[in-house]
Amino acid sequence: MSKIKPSKGAPYARILGVGGYRPTRVVPNEVILETIDSSDEWIRSRSGIATRHWASPEETVAAMSVEASGKAIADAGISPAQIGAVVVSTVSHFHQTPAIATEIADRIGAGKPAAFDISAGCAGFGYGLTLAKGMIVEGSAEYVLVIGVERLSDLTDLEDRATAFLFGDGAGAVIVGPSDEPHIGPTVWGSEGDKSETIKQTVPWNDFRVGDVSQLPLNERGEIKFPAITQEGQAVFRWAVFEMAKVAQQALDAAGISADDLDVFIPHQANMRIIDSMVKTLKLPEHVTVARDVETTGNTSAASIPLAMERLLATGKAKSGDTALVIGFGAGLVYAATVVTLP
Repeated sequence: MSKIKPSKGAPYARILGVGGYRPTRVVPNEVILETIDSSDEWIRSRSGIATRHWASPEETVAAMSVEASGKAIADAGISPAQIGAVVVSTVSHFHQTPAIATEIADRIGAGKPAAFDISAGCAGFGYGLTLAKGMIVEGSAEYVLVIGVERLSDLTDLEDRATAFLFGDGAGAVIVGPSDEPHIGPTVWGSEGDKSETIKQTVPWNDFRVGDVSQLPLNERGEIKFPAITQEGQAVFRWAVFEMAKVAQQALDAAGISADDLDVFIPHQANMRIIDSMVKTLKLPEHVTVARDVETTGNTSAASIPLAMERLLATGKAKSGDTALVIGFGAGLVYAATVVTLP
């Protein structure tokens, strides 16, 4: 018989507060058209994107995260000192170590919480939310700060006609805490590594070591290009539309509800056509509010779901207590879907 005492966590967990930060610079499609041969009409028809936010040098991954976290903490009505863990999902923090979560925890005055980064691309918020739920139920933390943050403008090839218009910057954060009722459903998550080449970084960082750089990509001026995100657009589109709709339905089934029970649908803000196709495939009723934040924010990867959630609540399009289906999917290929009660 084990001598280890059982954990004493909360019976359930829920999202208690949400916050977001969008950089001050708004970038319309006209700016993107300065470096690619395209049109505003083509960009809007392919992606639904009209504008996106790009960070200034001062709007670092840490700075944006601190701003979003402060709003989430205030919304939850707790103090930073009560936070037992900080989980940050990002692919655009360029220091291999230490984790940016440790700096963020210090800057918000959280004391000495567990703090770590995860790399799960556009599914990162769902991964972080699932980890937070587990920590609270297990008893290793009472409150967990989950952050999705990206500066994808740093990883955008402005000469790549297929991706130059897609990406934006920003940070979204939530506080997850204890609950007497289930407000975060089972997570349906996974990966399809055989499709990892469909979304990837163009070249690895170690190709920039001193030595032979003849294989590195060059821009039109003959200069070495910084690594960027590239993707096989059609393959990703088909996978997202057909396979992720199935995952979304599995998350509804796991939560024990139907589409008719939903109030809000918050998919990863990758592309308006993908969002609209998923709505159709899932046969969502007209009363379901659908997040379409991608139009003015672009694809912010791990930040897209909490940013969209924050905007829906701030504008009154969704309200506290609403039942929402959230699903993220992207590079890996990875995915995570669950049903939550909005804070």
